[in-house]
Amino acid sequence: MTEIAKGSASWLDAVKPYVQKAPLGAFFLGISSGFPYAMIGATLTTRLAQDGIDKKAVTAFTLAFLVYNLKWLWAWVVDGVRLPVIGRLGQRVSWLLLAGLLVMAAVANLALVEPTTGLLQTAYAAILVGVAGATFDIVIDAYRIETLKPEQLGVGSGMSQYGWRIGSVAAGALALVLAARIGWHGAYFACAVFALPAMVTGLVLGEPERHREPTTRRGFGEVWESIAGPLVEFFRRRGAWLVLLFILLHKIGDTLANLTFRLLFDDMGYTNDEIAIYDVGIGFWAYLIGIFVGGVLYARMGMKRSVLISLLLMGVSNFSFALLAALGKSNWGMAGAIGFENFASGIGGVTVVAYFSALCDLRFTAAQYALISAAASIVGRFLTGTTAGVMIERFGYVDFYLLTTVISLPGIILFWLMMRAGLIDASVGSAAEVQPAE
Repeated sequence: MTEIAKGSASWLDAVKPYVQKAPLGAFFLGISSGFPYAMIGATLTTRLAQDGIDKKAVTAFTLAFLVYNLKWLWAWVVDGVRLPVIGRLGQRVSWLLLAGLLVMAAVANLALVEPTTGLLQTAYAAILVGVAGATFDIVIDAYRIETLKPEQLGVGSGMSQYGWRIGSVAAGALALVLAARIGWHGAYFACAVFALPAMVTGLVLGEPERHREPTTRRGFGEVWESIAGPLVEFFRRRGAWLVLLFILLHKIGDTLANLTFRLLFDDMGYTNDEIAIYDVGIGFWAYLIGIFVGGVLYARMGMKRSVLISLLLMGVSNFSFALLAALGKSNWGMAGAIGFENFASGIGGVTVVAYFSALCDLRFTAAQYALISAAASIVGRFLTGTTAGVMIERFGYVDFYLLTTVISLPGIILFWLMMRAGLIDASVGSAAEVQPAE
């Protein structure tokens, strides 16, 4: 059994990693990871709306986010291609610097386009930010996993999520404030500096000690090993296909439910102020608390038990919205449901992400994590976009949320069966193993 599966001896030991070097580095990595997403999200939407762009054209820009779901297509490059000149700094550090510079250039390019006179050019610029941001994410995830020790994966995932939230919110807020004073061009140029925390972190911490080269560099053979190696290595493990099935299934119910909360609140007659207070306000803080608790649980209880607990909590959180829909409008009911849902999501976001990180082989960290993270979201997003509204109209909110609770059960049961069969320990990669002292 790996050290990460056992957990730590005391609650104090579980909290200590929050002030250690590698988890703190994960926080700054998260800041840089979150800001490109904000630049092509609400920030760009606001800019286009203020420029008088048609609503249909504005919503079409969300397609730029699809790039993040396709990052696995080129993630192997980050593992297998050594950069000239700066490559001497190390595979991860050199790519971290290059990807950071690409993001800054892409954001600067988005600043220079003018939506009112070149909407197509603006779309291209937004896609370039998506490509650069997704590449930055690939490197950041790999650097985070390889820098953290096995027992730090849970806390490190939590710190990274803290950073992501802060980076995306801060960049979006700074852009709005500066746009009102110096215009959108200057606002985007200023926000490009949010790429620096990750780049500086790489230079300060240096190349991860746990990084492993995928293969001896021999031209075409190296390229093929970089592409095929991650898949071949993963599916050679015992229970790999069941692990993949769990990755695909575990979040379907949660994803289906999350998209519809605002529809529920609107139909129940909640005002914008009430939604802001209970959904945005309480939900935000509950999520942050959940992240902290998730990191502690992962370090204290170990991988298997903490993931199983988080899966159960996320399933129950869907049931709480069925109760709210049946109860009718209640501010206390809304506060309880949204608070519990965000608390459970915070815990699950840490423990499950840490488990997915532990699945990586240190020779193929970038490619394997990109594949895993893409698989984890693809089914839920597809079903949400095609069936959620139809099911609500047919069944009503109460039965819909009961259905999402039931849909969460296969993932929970599958993980429990994998625990009983010993497949969780058998399926983890070298990222979960303590490296022997040299």
